[in-house]
Amino acid sequence: MTERGPLSAVSPLDGRYARYTEPLVPYASERALMRARVRVEVEYLLALADLDATPLSVDADQRATLRGLYEEFDDEDADVVKRLETEGYGEYTATNHDVKAIEYFLRLGMPEGLDADNWIHFGLTSEDVNNLAHRLLVKPAAEDVLVPELREIRDALVEMAHEYGDVPMLARTHGQPATPTTFGKEMAVYASRLGRAIARVERAADDLSGKLAGASGTYAAHHAAYPDVDWPAFAESFVASLGLEHEPLTTQVNPCDDLEVLFDALRGANNVLLDMDLDMWLYVSDRYLGQETVAGETGSSTMPHKVNPIDFENSEGNLSKANSDLVFLGDYVTNSRLQRDLSDSTVKRNIGAAFAHCLVGYGKCQNGLAKVVPNEQVMREDLDATPEIIGEAVQTILRREGHDDAYEQVKKATRGRDVTIADFREMFADLDVEESVRAELEALTPAGYTGLAAELAEDA
Repeated sequence: MTERGPLSAVSPLDGRYARYTEPLVPYASERALMRARVRVEVEYLLALADLDATPLSVDADQRATLRGLYEEFDDEDADVVKRLETEGYGEYTATNHDVKAIEYFLRLGMPEGLDADNWIHFGLTSEDVNNLAHRLLVKPAAEDVLVPELREIRDALVEMAHEYGDVPMLARTHGQPATPTTFGKEMAVYASRLGRAIARVERAADDLSGKLAGASGTYAAHHAAYPDVDWPAFAESFVASLGLEHEPLTTQVNPCDDLEVLFDALRGANNVLLDMDLDMWLYVSDRYLGQETVAGETGSSTMPHKVNPIDFENSEGNLSKANSDLVFLGDYVTNSRLQRDLSDSTVKRNIGAAFAHCLVGYGKCQNGLAKVVPNEQVMREDLDATPEIIGEAVQTILRREGHDDAYEQVKKATRGRDVTIADFREMFADLDVEESVRAELEALTPAGYTGLAAELAEDA
């Protein structure tokens, strides 16, 4: 079989979007999982050697050689592991078991003079290795790939908030004209929300936990071999050495509640961006935002004039797909029949795909934000064409002055009618108020009625 290129990929993540998903390859590929398993097995072997109870001894040079098995793990090594699993390699027949293939790979790479074959995978079940390996990949994928991209988006939103904090814009509640805001203040809202969401993702990634307790979570094999060793303490120390929290009470599987929290945190961040994608699309549709054209880019196959908001649309689609996957993953991996069933094994291989859709969505969102520019003239024209929105300010000032029927008075003058500033001026002329209050009312304009929006934008 010839090697398939990007144009023959079954998934767009490895085809059309391969250039966007490349940063996840060290964490989401089959090779990455193999390497992480080798790391767990090697470090576990060395931890056993450090126990006074075991006769295993590994010197400094041998330790360096063993660690080199995962530190220098490459495509050729991955090919050997795969052949050990599927067709056999050297003296070993096919294992038809991915973790057992790792054990034989370690035997093939054992340093000269070290007889440690019996200690590889000693007392472990495959899930002890797999749950740790997956988290050694998920943690940096979230912290080093996804979070920095989210921060890039937040930084762009903060910059827009500060730059356009005083650009007035008609707000819409229930789709209807409402109290004006500023474009910058609306960007500040998203920046604030995204900042909190990022913090949730970081906490969840930092709290990922691992188990090392054997076939039923009882340390039975370990205890049978060395009953005087405090195996729970050993496991806690070992898991911590990998940068993970220790999960002390488990079945054969790690319950995966920690992964569910991370998936939910990512979904929360994605929901903020989905909300923003939809709003930016509407702002473009209303011509509140213009888009910088890209030389050579086609907006429509039939309408040459069009500059479509394709980046926000692409981001919306990928983040929606990511969220669907994240919900499924969170629901699925937290359930296992009795002490163990294997259905989660194939499901966990799709974590990388969910993260990849996140990554594509984040990149497209960044592209969209980089292209848009507020159309201040259109925003101002919309404000000037909707003078009735100062009615809220009018009735509030009149309430302050003791007019009990202020709301009803303004409602009668404005609701369901085409109102002009001149109509308001006639109303003000008939009011029984101090001249200073009349002047205050006459100074009201739609564009000037933005409250503290500019100051709020600066707080982003």
